[in-house]
Order: sequence, then C-alpha cells, then structure tokens
Amino acid sequence: MPDPTSRPHPVPIRPGLTGGAYPERPPDPEDWLHTSLHALAGLARAVVPGRAGRCPLGAIHQLGQGLAPLNDQALAEQTRFLRLDLHRRGLTDDLLIRAFALVSEIAGRTLGLRPYDTQLSGGWVLAHGRLAEMATGEGKTLTATLAAGAAALAGLPVHVITVNDYLVRRDAETTGPLYRGLGLSVAAVTADQDPESRRQGYRADVVYCTNKQLAFDYLRDRLVLGNDQGRLRLQLEPLHSGDRTARLFLRGLCFAIVDEADSVLIDEARTPLILSRRVDSPEEEQLFRQAVDWAGRLTPGADFVLDRARGRVQLSDGGSDRLAALADSAGGLWRGARRRDELVEQALAALHLYERDRHYLVRDGRVLIIDEHTGRTMADRSWERGLHQMIEIREGLSVSGRNEHIARLTYQRFFRRYQWLSGMTGTAREVRRELWSIYRLAVVPIAPHRPCQRRLVGARVHADGAGRWAEVVRRVQDLQAAGRPVLVGTRSVADSEHLGTLLQAAAIPHQVLNARQDADEAAIIARAGIRGAVTVATNMAGRGTDILLGAGVTELGGLHVIATERNDAGRIDRQLFGRCGRQGDPGSCEVQLSLEDDLLRDQKGGRPLLLLGALLRRGVPGAESLALLFLRLAQRSRERRHRALRRSLLRLETRLGRLLAFSGRME
Repeated sequence: MPDPTSRPHPVPIRPGLTGGAYPERPPDPEDWLHTSLHALAGLARAVVPGRAGRCPLGAIHQLGQGLAPLNDQALAEQTRFLRLDLHRRGLTDDLLIRAFALVSEIAGRTLGLRPYDTQLSGGWVLAHGRLAEMATGEGKTLTATLAAGAAALAGLPVHVITVNDYLVRRDAETTGPLYRGLGLSVAAVTADQDPESRRQGYRADVVYCTNKQLAFDYLRDRLVLGNDQGRLRLQLEPLHSGDRTARLFLRGLCFAIVDEADSVLIDEARTPLILSRRVDSPEEEQLFRQAVDWAGRLTPGADFVLDRARGRVQLSDGGSDRLAALADSAGGLWRGARRRDELVEQALAALHLYERDRHYLVRDGRVLIIDEHTGRTMADRSWERGLHQMIEIREGLSVSGRNEHIARLTYQRFFRRYQWLSGMTGTAREVRRELWSIYRLAVVPIAPHRPCQRRLVGARVHADGAGRWAEVVRRVQDLQAAGRPVLVGTRSVADSEHLGTLLQAAAIPHQVLNARQDADEAAIIARAGIRGAVTVATNMAGRGTDILLGAGVTELGGLHVIATERNDAGRIDRQLFGRCGRQGDPGSCEVQLSLEDDLLRDQKGGRPLLLLGALLRRGVPGAESLALLFLRLAQRSRERRHRALRRSLLRLETRLGRLLAFSGRME
C-alpha cells in the first residue's frame, strides 16, 4: 500500500496522461486513516521543514556556458529539441536542468536579467511541486518563469496566480519577452475583460491571473460540463449537438504556481466563491427595510449582544420578546419566530458590526466590499442573506437585487484539484503544517541572495489612538527631515485618510494609497522610495510591490516602515516590514500600537485594558512590555481561531461535496 503522506515524485509529467479533455486531480480520500496520517505528517514537517532535492546549480551553469556563444537562431533550435524531449518524457530532472539553463540564457538576452542561484533553487522547488519560502525582494517573478517555462514547454497549460490585477498585468508584461523568446504565448486575465477575451487568454501557454478570476471561471466551466467531462464524449459532442467546449474558459487544472501563496491558500481559504444571478424582489426589499427599522429600535446589551471577535450578533431573550411584540401587527413572514430573529440579527450586524471605510466603501451609489487582506475593493462581490441590501439601506442607497446562488466553492477545495500545485511566499513558516495537511504542499526555505540588513528599531504601545497618531506624525516629521523615505502601514481606509489629514495639518507632503486610489497605485509606488517621500498605505502596499530606492537613499539608511496596527496574523505584519531592506539594501521598521486597536477591542478584557491604559499614561516601568505581550497574545488567539474556522469549513465542504456527488449534482 503506498504511503498516503507522500506525494508522488514529480517526474515524469506527460501531457498525454493529464486525464481527459478537462484534466483535474480527483479528491483525496477523506477517511480517518488518511486524515490522521496527513495530520501526523504535517506535524513532522512543522518540526523538520521539508526539502526538495538540492538544485544542481553546477550542472545548470555548465550547460548555460555552452548556450552563451550560440546565436538566436541556434538557441531557437535548442529550444525546439528540448520541447520535443519534454513532450516525450515529461519533466524529468535531466530535462529540467536543460530547461533551467535555457530559460536563464534567454532571460539574460530578453530581460537583461539572469537568475541568481537563489532564484534557480526556488524554481527547482516549484518544478517539484513544493512551496518556496523566499524573502521579500528576492525576485519571485523571475523565479516563477523557470518552472512555468519548463512546464509550458512540456505542453502543460500553466497558471501563474497572484493576488490582484495590478500584479497580474505587471508580471505578464515584465516576463512576456522571455516567454516569447522560448516560443511560448503569455496572457494576462483580469476582471475588466469580457468573457471572450478571458477565453482567449486562457488558451495561452502561460496565463497570469488572480485566484478569484480563475476560481470563478472554473465554476462557470463546471456549470457547462455538469458531471461529464470525459474526453471521448466532449470530442464526439459537436457531431450531434452544440459544442460545449467552445463555451469553456479553462483547459483544465494542470500546473499552477501560486504567488503570495499564504495569502491565497490560507488567508482567503474561508472566502466562499459563490456564482450567482441577480433576483429583484420588491417584497424582499420591504422585508429588509422593516428588519433594519426594527433593529434600530433595539438596545445594545439589553436586547442583543455583539460578539465582534466572531462577527456575530445574538438577540437576548428580552430582545426576542420585544421583537415579537413589534412584529405582532405585521403578520405574514414575520410570524415565524426563527426567520424573524435571523433577519433582525442580520440587520443588527449591518448596523453595528460593519463599518464604512473599514469593511466597505461607498462609490458611485454602490457599496463595494473591501478585501481585508489586500485593502482593495471587490466590485463584483456582495454579502449574502440580505446583509448587502441592509447595508445599502443603512447608507441610504438604492437597494440592489439579492443574489441567488448557482454554484459554490472555496479556495481550499479548488486548489486541491490541481494536478500539480506549487507556490512562493516570503511568510510560510508559521503555517507550514496547515499547508501540508490541506494542500500537500511542503515548505522549502530558500536562503537569501544577500544578507538582510533590515533593522527593527522598536515597538511602542500607546494608551489610546490619539497618542499613537501623534507619535507617528512626529516620527514621520523627523525621518523626512533626515531625507529618508517613509512607508506608513494602516489597516483600513479610514485610518489611512485620518493619518493623511494629520500629516496635512502638520504641513508634511505625502501620498495616500488605499482602495480609493487603486488606479494610481503604480505611480504612487514608483515614487515611494525617493528621498523624503512619505506614503501612507493600507495592505495594498504589503504584498508583491517593489519599492525601489532613489538616488542617495541607501546612504541615508534606506526605506523606513512604520506599522500602526497588528494584523490578524503575524505573517501579514512581516509582509509589510518586507517592503524595506530588500536584496541586501539597508532599511528599518518600527511598530506604533494603541490599546484601542481592533485586536484588543474584540477581547473580553475591559478591566485589564483600563488598568494597562492607566499604567501607560503614568509611564510605569514595564507597562509597555506588558501591553506588547497582551497584543501578541490577542494576535495568536485570532490566528488560532481562524485556523480552527478553516479546518471546520473544510470538513463541512467535504461532507457537502459527498452529498452533492451522491445526488448527482456539482458544487
């Protein structure tokens, strides 16, 4: 019996053996034995990080020296020979060595860049179906081209997946000359493209896209295919009926490289991907308006309890009785106690849990959800069960139709369907056990090309938000006077704009980057590293962005980063710090926190927080260290809760998948 805790060796992968006209990986067995063995393997890998076979750097460099004297025509001939061998034999290690040498040579000729040894090692990890943990600034964009180019030359459709459309366009444009030099086509698939443009894009050899667009297009394909994706049936179908394959977006789930993998595979794992259609119902709108009206008459504490940590509202017995009295004369759907309570609890959440410019923006008469992980708006996404419509009512906007679900999936289930999955990120060590247990992805750390010179100059905690913002303004003023560029990270649009107002009052020139300025992102980032620049940004500037240092900045100490709040996971904090001190450049960072931050606001520790605040105001020795410990414990508690929710959701999705499969339906 094969060991279920190990993945098969990655060679050979043969295009002819990818499994049907729409290839994807069948679900793993979910019996208790396989689950237990995978959990034990994940625990072992958390203690002893997994390692792919060592990259044969010497052999790659030796082959590369033989390619260097060749002219472009001779190099194209070498590419043709390699492509034939890859099609015949698959991604064997000896062919990967040839492919890496070839990609490196063509990268030097087309991009003016040759992969460092660290990038070759990272590409080797990707080609072997593992996750490369590479420090920020190590050049993951070029690293991905090594594995993507080899797989595409072997005839496999390759998806390079990242977190937003800005990075999709940037990376596809940057790497395009390299792929075309290999005789491969490359495309970027983004949210603003029409369906036919996306279909054309997915036909390219290498496709850059976001996880969201990819997963939704997969769901659309599942609706077209139904339960039948067999090669023979799809090939014969045009002979007697309409050709379904012409309506498909993807060519299956063959080979994926996930950039910023912890963000996509962990932070967004619980995000439900719901394909829906709009249903307009005046009766439902009236129902939602009535729920919001009654919710506004209820008293916090007496009639309902807010659980901010879990994002829930619960009516008390007294609140339920009061609601029943309010609904007594309404009749109709309001007579059912359970439905009545659920509707009003949803309305209470809309009124008390969701904050404008933190959870959503209002733009052009629409409520746009803000992605908490990226700081960007999600224009095509809405909350379910009437919550979106109730927030529109709260904001005095026209009420949109409710979305009726057609298909549903989570990223956890989606990415497990790739026949070959790999990834890159700078922050994976904290979640390596979870990455293995869910996705069978072993984390392999890659040493940096140059030693990191980033310095953490300190962490401070203030009794309140006002004190924190005043200190941030003072620090920015001092750093700008010294000529150093400064990046200030905030968690919400509201905080970034509040700090922008304070900086303006202090006559400090600055730029704000949040979901309102997403169209100007590239220009703002391009100026963020010049002498004396001040940039205030949400998490939009936390992942995948390269802030290049301007003239003379290195001698001054490089970019300085100020974090103004802890995120839900320490990994996300480290992503922000990674904007400075890249590739051996100097840089520094600091943390300015307050006892009014979200992490502590959600904790049930009112009295300790009041005591800590009093101690901080009096400057009692040790109070700041105690407050930092309190914040770190709150962050770890949030990390554990989210991990448990992801695990619970995966079990629920697995059970649901079995039920739907038994009934003959898809997701």
